[in-house]
Amino acid sequence: MNSAIRWRIVSLQAVMVIVLAGAAAFAFYEGNFVTGYVKDQLTAQQISFPTTAALAADTRSSEYGSEFKSYAGQQITNGDQARVYANDYIAVHLKGIAGGLTYSTLGTKISGLSAQLATMSKTDPGYATLQSQITTLNGQRDTLFKGEMLRGTLLNSWGWWTLGVYATYAGVGLLIAALGVLGALAFEVFVAARKPEPIKVTQKIAA
Repeated sequence: MNSAIRWRIVSLQAVMVIVLAGAAAFAFYEGNFVTGYVKDQLTAQQISFPTTAALAADTRSSEYGSEFKSYAGQQITNGDQARVYANDYIAVHLKGIAGGLTYSTLGTKISGLSAQLATMSKTDPGYATLQSQITTLNGQRDTLFKGEMLRGTLLNSWGWWTLGVYATYAGVGLLIAALGVLGALAFEVFVAARKPEPIKVTQKIAA
């Protein structure tokens, strides 16, 4: 290999080291920023898992997953905890509020009952009963809205947390790649470049 080709290889390797190292630094920064921000926001909410004693007294404890129970008494500070709390606790309780209906479907049911109530006379024997039913459903719908909003927020935190963790993993991979190219660059500069190049000797054969 002549010096011109070796110089091109060394230059390319140097550029790759800079690019990979820069990308690794950016990935590490983004990963730490995202996970740190999510942790700060979750910590500020001061949401904690039920204690072991509270779980023992909870009639729905059997519906919670083992992962949820392993966090008993802990405060939510990371995305994985937020996911477990949202899916294994909030979701379970939301299903029992209105027979499995969601905020949206419950709203449709209330609208239908309200339309029916509007056609009834206040002196109708069933008027007060229907009105009470609508009031109860509105209370359930309000509870569902708050629960689904909290669940959605926690799952959103989990999504960003996961993105931050993967960004950190990507930073590790890029750093390893940068070190690999740096090693190849060092070999090319300090080892391969010092090897004497073979000299070709052309011998003329007498006619």
